[in-house]
Amino acid sequence: MKQYVHACIAAMQFLTRIPIPKEVPFTNEVLKRSTLFFPVAGGIIGLIVWGAGAGLTLLLPTGPAAAVTLALMLLLTGGLHMDGLMDTADGIFSSRSRERMLEIMKDSRVGAMGVIACVLMLLLKWSLLTALFDANAWNVWIVIPFIWSRAAMVWAMTNEPYARAESGLGSYFQGLNRNHVAAAYGCAWLLTAVAVGAMALPIRISYLMTMPAGIISGWPWWLLIASLLLGVAAAWGVSRYLSKKLGGLTGDTYGALNECTEMVFMLLLVLLCGMKG
Repeated sequence: MKQYVHACIAAMQFLTRIPIPKEVPFTNEVLKRSTLFFPVAGGIIGLIVWGAGAGLTLLLPTGPAAAVTLALMLLLTGGLHMDGLMDTADGIFSSRSRERMLEIMKDSRVGAMGVIACVLMLLLKWSLLTALFDANAWNVWIVIPFIWSRAAMVWAMTNEPYARAESGLGSYFQGLNRNHVAAAYGCAWLLTAVAVGAMALPIRISYLMTMPAGIISGWPWWLLIASLLLGVAAAWGVSRYLSKKLGGLTGDTYGALNECTEMVFMLLLVLLCGMKG
């Protein structure tokens, strides 16, 4: 039990900036076990963002509320994944050899493509948050992008080769296998089911006395399942593209994968809002 407590704390400390006053050894075994709790860390971030967004929309117009919510999203991770996106963009869009791309990604300086990627990602996420606010669709399902973007990293760490076997943050997670992926994805599906169940509770109450079948007829649940599958497929596509481009993945590309997957799931939620009525 203590091992899993340490693993959960390690996942929170690695993926978030939420203060947890407990030191755990960041060994390979602890970090591998921590991947089970990657979706949990994402879900906690999502819950905080959901609560903050719900409060902000009561005080501010949707545009400023979305901007502050987006800033909170960055603060909760310390910009870790956005930094990875910027470094990855500098590398893969440099039109250089694989070796040179990896060298560029290690450079602490940010290039033009990194800045462009960051600005575009922030602008797109801000617009998606605004769309959800405007559609009165801001509910607990916003945790889903945060859950699955973290699960996607576990898949990538396990199934794609690591481009820098000798160094790098991602090398600490070497040795993952299918059991780690199955555990992380099982956790992600469970958390998603809880989120969807919480979202559906008002619908159930509303139709309890009048139209029980409305739970099914009033909401196209298959669209939500289809969106989840599309999001997982998009995460696979991004990781495959980056791996082929670089001959493997790195810690930076894991961050880029997280940002892209999170954005795709948010986009799917916005599309789902337009289809549900």
